[in-house]
Amino acid sequence: MMDKKTAAWIYNKMHEIRAFEETAWTLFTENKLRGSVHLYTGEEAVAAAVCAQLTDEDYIASTHRGHGHCIGKGAELDRALAELMGKATGYCKGRSGSMHIADFSKGNLGANAIVGGGIPIATGGALALKMQNKPNVAVAFFGDGASNQGTFHEAINLAAVWKLPIIYICENNQFGMTVPVWQSTSVENIADRSAGYGIAGEVVDGNDVVAVYEAFERAKERALKGEGPTLLECKTYRWRGHWTGDPEVYRTREEVEYWKENRDPIKLFGTYMTENGLATAEELDEIAQAVAKKMAEAVEFALNSPDPDPANVLEDVFYEG
Repeated sequence: MMDKKTAAWIYNKMHEIRAFEETAWTLFTENKLRGSVHLYTGEEAVAAAVCAQLTDEDYIASTHRGHGHCIGKGAELDRALAELMGKATGYCKGRSGSMHIADFSKGNLGANAIVGGGIPIATGGALALKMQNKPNVAVAFFGDGASNQGTFHEAINLAAVWKLPIIYICENNQFGMTVPVWQSTSVENIADRSAGYGIAGEVVDGNDVVAVYEAFERAKERALKGEGPTLLECKTYRWRGHWTGDPEVYRTREEVEYWKENRDPIKLFGTYMTENGLATAEELDEIAQAVAKKMAEAVEFALNSPDPDPANVLEDVFYEG
């Protein structure tokens, strides 16, 4: 059973991710955050439950919907928000923005605007870990749409052949941009594709923290024992549109409200914690209030941070001159 410290960390991290994403939405609507962003609201259980079991020495590679993974892997809210807003105090000095934010010091190899682009990067990270005989794992986060890209199949095939210490985590949020998964994917469960590569595969409820935590724990153990990759599919749902300007004509408001009311991962985990003696309702409220305060401070930090100096435009850039 999950211990109190781990449960509290996960609950706090889920609140941080939720607060960050909803704040990004508000700033976008107020024209204070320029450029469209892809929000992770509703999927917090996956990033939090997985990253709770990783250290700075483990690698992750993320997606265009990558803020949750970044925060789960240790990013501070203030510097992460500053990056989204193009500020010099951001993790990448405001140059990467929402879809390429990274922090190598935490093992975060970066988000990626290319669908499926992070999968081979994480696989390369896993190869490096194996070649250096390090007792760590790599994690590739990706969506259901990316499972139909060539990078997905090529990377998993090599990882299976070489038995790399990597866990491929498909966050199946039901839609690849505007296309429902059943219209674009030939199998009922994306994890079923693991059989084609001779690796372990598992499907879990992606809004159930405990289910994700335990499934990842099993996958990590296999990887560290030299048994190779796992394809873990977490079935979840994004509350916001594919991007902040998405008209969302491909789904009903009733469907979205159902997931919000009945499948909110934060509420579900909070209930689990109180029912299993992992926290009191008062302790959960304290966590939520502390995160709200931290998020408000992050907004002030980002809004008051300087823009990058154009004189430094060529710094930290690979180029031939």
